[in-house]
Amino acid sequence: MTFPAPLTGVVPPVCTPLTPDREVDVASLLALVDHLVAGGVHGLFVLGSTSETAYLTDRQRELVVTQTVRRAGGRLPVLAGAIDLTTPRVLDQVARVSAAGADAVVVTAPFYTRTHPAEIARHFRLVARSSPVPVIAYDIPAAVHSKLPSELVLELAAEGVLAGLKDSSGDLAGFRRVVTGARTLPQALDSARAGGTPMALTGFSVLTGSEALVDAALAMGADGAVPGLANVDPHGYVRLYRLHRAGDLDLARAEQERLCALLGMVGAGDPARMGGSSSALGAFKAALHLRGVIACPATAEPQVPLSPEETEGVGKFLAAAGLL
Repeated sequence: MTFPAPLTGVVPPVCTPLTPDREVDVASLLALVDHLVAGGVHGLFVLGSTSETAYLTDRQRELVVTQTVRRAGGRLPVLAGAIDLTTPRVLDQVARVSAAGADAVVVTAPFYTRTHPAEIARHFRLVARSSPVPVIAYDIPAAVHSKLPSELVLELAAEGVLAGLKDSSGDLAGFRRVVTGARTLPQALDSARAGGTPMALTGFSVLTGSEALVDAALAMGADGAVPGLANVDPHGYVRLYRLHRAGDLDLARAEQERLCALLGMVGAGDPARMGGSSSALGAFKAALHLRGVIACPATAEPQVPLSPEETEGVGKFLAAAGLL
C-alpha cells in the first residue's frame, strides 16, 4: 500500500476484539475489518486508545497489526500506534509494527516522565529519523498529560518530520490553528526546496478524533476524522464525510446529530463502579456484539465489564439509530 499524501476521509480507530480469557480474537478482528471496509472507510488505525493498546502485550500488538494488514490486503492504508513511554521504547514499537506491515505509525509525546516542548520536538525528530514509514502525531493530553503546541506541530510538519496530526485534545482553537497553518505548508516546502533544504513531506493530514465534532472540523478544513464510534456505524461517518464534501451541509449536520445521539451509549456504564474508559469501550464492544460483528464484548483487564442491564441500554441506542 502506498501511503496517501495527504490521508483523507474516515479512519476508524479499530477496536481489538478479545476472547473471554483476554486473548486477541482473530476471527472477530477480521470480521470487524470486513465490517469497516464494507462501510466504505478510507483507512484503518489499530493500536490506538480505542484499540486498548495500553493493555496489550507486544505479542498481541504484533498479531493485531499483522492480521489487519493481511485482511486489508492493500485496499486501504493501515496506521498502527507506536505508543510507549519514551523515545527508545517508541522506536522499538515502530520497528515492530512497521515490520508487521503498517503503512504509517501514530506516535504520542513521551509520557510518565515530564517533558519540555523541546524534548517533545526532539522525540518526534528522532522517531521520524528511524521510522521506515510516515509518522503521524497523536495529540491526546488526557492520556499523556501534555498538549502538543500548534506551532510545534506545524514546525515539525514543515520539516517533513510529521505526515499528519490526529487531534483528540478537544481544543478546537488549537485545531483551527493547525488546519489554517497547514494551508501554507506547500509554500513553505517550495521555499525550503528552492533553498536546497531536503524535505520529505509531500502532504500533511489534519484529522479530528472527536466523534461529536466531525462536521465542525470538516467545516474548518480538516482532512478527515478518526472516530471511535465508526466501529459501530462506519456507514454513518462515511455518509457524513461524503455529504459535507458534496456541500450538503444541512444533511451533514443532521447525520452528525444522529451520530451524536448514538454516541450517548458511551455513558451506559455506572460511574459509581467504573471509569469512563470501561464504559465507552465496553459500550462500543457491546454494540459490535449486539450487531453480530464480534463474538465477545470483553474488554481488557482491569476494566469493569458492562452489566446485562447496561448492555440492554446500549441496545436501545442502537435501535434508536436504526442499527438493530
